Formats: sequence, C-alpha cells, structure tokens
Amino acid sequence: MIISRLSLRLQNHPKRVVYPEGQDPRIIQAARQFATRRLGVPILVGDRSRIKINAARLNIKLDGIRIVEPTRSEELPGYITKFRGHQRFSGLNEHEATEYLANPNYFATMMVATGGADAIVAGATLGPTNGLRAILQILPRQNGVQTVSSMLIVEMEDSRLGAEGTLFLADCAVIPEPTAEQLADIACSTAILAYHLTNHPPRVALLAYTTKSTGATKSPSIERVKAATALAKARTREFDIPLEIDGELQVDAALDPFTATTKGIESSVAGQASVLVFPDLNSGNIASKMVQVIAGIPAYGQILTGLDRPAAEISRSASAHDIFGTSVIVAAQAVDKRYLYPIQPETRPAGGEETSSVG
Repeated sequence: MIISRLSLRLQNHPKRVVYPEGQDPRIIQAARQFATRRLGVPILVGDRSRIKINAARLNIKLDGIRIVEPTRSEELPGYITKFRGHQRFSGLNEHEATEYLANPNYFATMMVATGGADAIVAGATLGPTNGLRAILQILPRQNGVQTVSSMLIVEMEDSRLGAEGTLFLADCAVIPEPTAEQLADIACSTAILAYHLTNHPPRVALLAYTTKSTGATKSPSIERVKAATALAKARTREFDIPLEIDGELQVDAALDPFTATTKGIESSVAGQASVLVFPDLNSGNIASKMVQVIAGIPAYGQILTGLDRPAAEISRSASAHDIFGTSVIVAAQAVDKRYLYPIQPETRPAGGEETSSVG
C-alpha cells in the first residue's frame, strides 16, 4: 500500500509537516503517529494550553511534536516583514500584517513559504474556501503551471487496478468548471505527482460519459474533454517522465481491460489507467465521496497540485488515519525523487563488475 511504502522511504528522509488546526484531536492523533514512526517533526499551530489539554484527554504524549503559538512565536517579526514583502500584501501596515499572521492558517502557510516547514495539512475544521485561501494567496505555483487543482488518492486491495492498487483522482475539490486548458493542466500536474509518489509511469485517462465518440456527439462537455486530451498529449514532450494520456474514456473503459477490449479501444491507457481526470468538479467530488462511503476505500487528500510547495486541504470529515496518510503523502512529496526512489545499481553477470546508472 502506498502509505506503507512511502513511510518506509520517509524514515530515511524525515520532513516537517505543519498543521494550522493543531488543537483538533484528530490532528494531535495523526501527529503522534507521524512522530512515533520517525517520519519527521509534526508542528501543531494553535493555543499551546488547549493543545496540551486535548492531548492529555487523549492520553497522548507530545514529545517529538513541536507546538507553535503564532502571537508568541519568536518567528513572528520576521514573518511580518516577509509577509508585507509579498506582492499581494504589500499595502498592509505592520498592525494589519500582524492580524493576518495571528491566524494559524496564514502563520502555518508562511512557515512553508519561508522554509520553516516542508509541507502543510489544513482544512480539518474549516470550509474549503477558508482552508484554501491562505495557501492559494501565499504559496507560489510551479513553473509553467497556470492551474492549481487537487487530487484524491485511493488505495485498493486489488493491485491490478491503477499503480499497484493506487488511483489518483483529479480534480475533486478546487475548479468547478475547468476549461480545456485547465483540464490539460490538471492532467499533467497530477501525472507528475503520481509518478513522484509511486515511480510508476502514469497512465492518464480524461473521463467523460462517452468513449471515443464520433462526430454524432456534439456535447460541449465532450468537446472540451477532447480538446483537453489533445492539449495534454501535446505537452507530454515538456516532461522528462514516461507519461501516457488518452481520452475521452468512460471510467469502466479506463479501468477494466475487458471493457476496453469489448469496446474496441486500443491504447496504452484504456483498461489500465492510474490517473483519472474528471470533466468537472461535480463529477469528481461526487464520485470520490461515493467511493469512500459505499466501498469504504481508504482515501487521502485533497492533495493540492500545481503549487511549488507540498500542501493538502483535507475534508472536515477526515479521520485521524486519513490525516496521517495525507501527511505521509505531502511529506514524501517534499523529498527529491532521486532520494525517494534512488536508481539501484545494476549488477553484471557472475565474474563481472557492479555498475551504477547514477552519474
């Protein structure tokens, strides 16, 4: 399972994950797991006394866990200066900037933006808009990416599905009605992160309610998916990763080899997709939540894609287990892929010398 695999690798490259809702019992439980498994240092942002009271109620020790209270932090003055230097907030005076940074979401995001933490997990107690606001306002986008979106990672016992049982679903939380250009951005940024986390060549399916429709289908949504597929395929040469993209595909044709064969779809993606890109937020959000509720499949995220720093905006219904898994993913995202999945030395036949493909 992806969380177990990444946890083992993360022990060799521990990271600092910050939680702006540090007082929440589920966050405290997830932070305890993260620290106990030696994956790095969890940072709980919030009222120090309240965090300690809630931890005591849960009989959780806080050793190995850092607690930061924004208004009492030694880092606050430096953050105020850097915050006011941000283009979006350059018109604020010191008092106004201080009020922003007294908010744990803004303080925690500034920690990530300035290198004080490696990743952020937010949203446990806030609506999506409030949970995302600070992250989208402060953290920069990746070079060449215009669209910030999200993905949900689901784990299944059937290793024949996706990348050894792992599926990446996008976008399920951010963009209500993506344009063709935005869908192409979502497909590419999700594929890049999926490759980083699994080391499996991503096979990306742009989903629709038809499969390879002919000119008889003139639905604007179908035409948008077709255009997005063409744009995403054209962009594959920009990325130095093995990447396959196809669309438009119905979800059964994307995941099931028999269905793909029955429908006469010949492609490297059909029947073996690991990344599913939904045509709009309605379909993505509904499908992802239905999978979790009906099938009880473990799911982690939403992981924000297109940002230059690892970030997640979790659901208010997330369990401590969900939050821990999401923490592992964003922490692993902060590890350079060369260290997360180092190239193994190649061994020559008996009598030969060992050689390494690493320069």
